[in-house]
Amino acid sequence: MFSSSTYSFVLATSILALSLYESKAQLSTTFYSSTCPNVSTIVSNVVQQALQSDSRIGASLIRLHFHDCFVNGCDASILLDNSSNIQSEKNAGPNVNSTRGFGVVDNIKTAVENSCPGVVSCADILALAAESSVSLSGGPSWNVLLGRRDSLTANQAGANTAIPSPFEGLTNITSKFSAVNLNTQDLVALSGAHTFGRAQCRTFSNRLYNFSGTGNPDPTLNSTYLTTLQQICPQNGAGTTLANLDPTTADGFDNNYFTNLQSNQGLLQSDQELFSTAGAATVSIVNSFASNQSAFFASFAQSMINMGNISPLTGTNGEIRSDCKKVNGS
Repeated sequence: MFSSSTYSFVLATSILALSLYESKAQLSTTFYSSTCPNVSTIVSNVVQQALQSDSRIGASLIRLHFHDCFVNGCDASILLDNSSNIQSEKNAGPNVNSTRGFGVVDNIKTAVENSCPGVVSCADILALAAESSVSLSGGPSWNVLLGRRDSLTANQAGANTAIPSPFEGLTNITSKFSAVNLNTQDLVALSGAHTFGRAQCRTFSNRLYNFSGTGNPDPTLNSTYLTTLQQICPQNGAGTTLANLDPTTADGFDNNYFTNLQSNQGLLQSDQELFSTAGAATVSIVNSFASNQSAFFASFAQSMINMGNISPLTGTNGEIRSDCKKVNGS
């Protein structure tokens, strides 16, 4: 028989376990099943339309979700414009003259509002748009957890420090992932999003001519690939010229990113270091994904769900913005 004190302890433990479960379970794949049942289709249709005129928009949309989640959690803070009391994250170093796709997010929001006014958050739209971007480009599909709410403020300073940089070494980037409870498997899987999209010369030209002050190119760059990149990005050329992140299948979502790393054809320093850092735990994961696209797709989908779970606003926290660019009533 339980004593009363034992019973109280068991009950308290059960309540604690339940509350911990509920805090993870506040997001749900069925969150809008009665209030906006067609939201996934609405989002997918707008993304598909955008892809027809802009082949890189899928990569741009998934990047918005990524840069949003790493700063104060997945709360659509990255979408807020400057105002009298908001310093926009759009002007932070990792985002300025770089993040794009805001107009497509507005188009999605308009379409969703026309069907279900005042119901779906901008934060959830970013999560859904990321999934659509991947699945419509040949990548995996997954059931997006929903129920996030939108922030009332932005964190430009946080965006300047929390978002991983293409110039950083693997140790620093791993630390930035750890800070939001993402592990090495997540890091390698999510880096695989660089299987599509473009990067500006300014994000990798340091590897082409004077790497780390050596006066020479990055020794981990394939020499043929180096020549190609030097033609795209001449020394003292325009830093905004674009190169494909994946030189093999530029707009398709596949595992070629990882086979590229094996042949020293990662575009960014932060890409190539996953494979070229001697003794790093990332190397075996790169090899696994390079040899097994299904394993990459399964891991990528799970890691996107993990990233989408970073510190969401739920319940009565935050709001459902009517315009993703500004806080309600402003």
